[in-house]
Amino acid sequence: MSEIKVVRIHAGEREERTTTTGTKAWELFAEDTEVIAARIGDHEHGQLKDLSYELQDGDEVAGVAIDSQDGLDILRHSTAHVMAQAVQELFPDARLGIGPPIENGFYYDFDVEKPFVPEDLDKIETRMRKIIKEGQRFSRRVTSDADAIDELKDEPYKIELIGLKGSGRSDDAAEGASVEVGAGELTIYDNIKRNGDVAWSDLCRGPHLPTTKRIPAFKLMRSAAAYWRGDEKNKMLQRVYGTAWPSKEELEAHLHRIEEAERRDHRKLGRDLDLFSFPDEIGSGLAVFHPKGGVIKRVMEDYVRQRHIEEGFDYVGTPHISKEGLFHLSGHLPYYKDTMFPPIEFEGADYYLKAMNCPMHNLIFRSRGRSYRELPLRLFEFGSVYRYEKSGVIHGLTRVRGLTQDDSHSYVTPEQAPAEIKHLLDFVLGLLKDFGLDDFYLEMSTRDDSKPDKFVGSDEDWETATSVLEQAARDSGLELVPDPGGAAFYGPKISVQCRDAIGRTWQMSTIQYDFNQPKGFDLHFTASDGSRQQPVMIHSAKFGSLERFFGVLVEHYAGAFPPWLAPVQVQGIPIAERHADYLYDVARRMKSAGLRVEVDDSDDRMQKKIRNAQLQKVPFMVIAGDDDIAAGAVSFRYRDGRQDNGVPIEEAIERVSAAVATREQV
Repeated sequence: MSEIKVVRIHAGEREERTTTTGTKAWELFAEDTEVIAARIGDHEHGQLKDLSYELQDGDEVAGVAIDSQDGLDILRHSTAHVMAQAVQELFPDARLGIGPPIENGFYYDFDVEKPFVPEDLDKIETRMRKIIKEGQRFSRRVTSDADAIDELKDEPYKIELIGLKGSGRSDDAAEGASVEVGAGELTIYDNIKRNGDVAWSDLCRGPHLPTTKRIPAFKLMRSAAAYWRGDEKNKMLQRVYGTAWPSKEELEAHLHRIEEAERRDHRKLGRDLDLFSFPDEIGSGLAVFHPKGGVIKRVMEDYVRQRHIEEGFDYVGTPHISKEGLFHLSGHLPYYKDTMFPPIEFEGADYYLKAMNCPMHNLIFRSRGRSYRELPLRLFEFGSVYRYEKSGVIHGLTRVRGLTQDDSHSYVTPEQAPAEIKHLLDFVLGLLKDFGLDDFYLEMSTRDDSKPDKFVGSDEDWETATSVLEQAARDSGLELVPDPGGAAFYGPKISVQCRDAIGRTWQMSTIQYDFNQPKGFDLHFTASDGSRQQPVMIHSAKFGSLERFFGVLVEHYAGAFPPWLAPVQVQGIPIAERHADYLYDVARRMKSAGLRVEVDDSDDRMQKKIRNAQLQKVPFMVIAGDDDIAAGAVSFRYRDGRQDNGVPIEEAIERVSAAVATREQV
């Protein structure tokens, strides 16, 4: 053995060590049981390796803790392997698809004769516990394409992935395929029993946990149908979802969050509160808002329309359909065609339902000559757009095919761009706070330099645009998270990521810097020296999608909207039938003050009426009996059950009006 020198990076400290050839990564972290893998090279962007990796002279080695994001991915992908092993032991004819880690868990796709039922998942989970208890070792070995194809001759989906790798198209194989194949050498992981026998093998890039015993807590969640490689033309497979965590306590906390999320599910609450629906007769992903949902939608629209006007925007309107040439002119069609509805042939031309509003706003800018004195020129509309989302990703209001954007475009000089982005960011953050969302961070989406064909514009254009956006984001004082490769084809963007009441993150508003479309549309303004100059175009959507924002609000508030948004702000409840007329008079006075009031004059008993109002999550109730009528008052009841008796009518009106005006939650 000969000496080698390595650098151990742990807890932020760099420590030079001298060791010998044959030393494994785990030996550097033997005292830290939380370390389950190693990162070789740059401690942030180096290569992830198994702890069994043999150290090389000059290596910089950082430990990967199980509770880090990389550690969680390794834990979950290792658990996916255990699940796939259990499935093939129980269902020997099952063929393997892809099994990547995902947010909060993992999945694996299987080709099986019959769909899995809950009882099957119980059996799989039991077998997984047996495998975990055995402490099987994850062992990596390098193979060739030819040898892998021979070894996996009974796994057609794996062979297909190997073929895509060989053709250089592995990036396009499928979402999650990178855990199986990619650039570089092909590897297989064996699960090895304590006696040295190979229990099971799978095509995989790794890394993995050292042994199955390092899986502390897991649970299988559900099964669902999924097309192979996400293509509706391919065979339908069975996808089993699971979750895994570094401790049983974290697993229990996660399951509790799921229960809470199910309680808040906007699709269920949309039905229960009679807010919206998705009739089959109209089509998947196309929502209709019912009267109560329509109230919330109108309040949202009125608010954001007025706020845009206050912020210097001009309200415009554009059609839902356009000739094909417009989207070539904007540059969208080559990049977005797959997400646009098929063209409609009409009068010898192809027309498209618009998937974005910006090309039409450019035509408004170009409709006459513009002077530098008009800039910033800010255009805004509620633009209805249509996107051909695959059926598998449609999800209530948060992923639809027909959506409304509060879409705006600012046309500015390059010198005005930084101030305009700051103005838009302040506008966005103020809007979110008014809707009760005050826990957010920013994400900075930039281009992927390794894929130049997916982006337009010069390096200088991208550098300038990215720098301006990044500076505005940092000046906000908010946390800024990089999103490399997430930019639109025409420029970088900032997106506001909001955390809701139970800590889930939602992408909301976006601000995008566009240097491409002004060139394509030949947009110009006359500068102070008389020259013709090109403006910069800044896209901004405050809600993003009104439908998505609506769905997020439903879940954030669990349907219990603050009074200013509530479809019914006050429910009148007569104690007996003879008290109804009095409450109708109270309701008229409240409506005159601009409040939304209903009176429940049904035959139900008073307690049932109160219960119904609570189920409908009405913020306030006014109850009246003989004593209230005699005193010209009401019993004023809050959503949480608190009640003040003998409240004068004018005071009751003022209480509700004040809560509405301040947008407070009650």
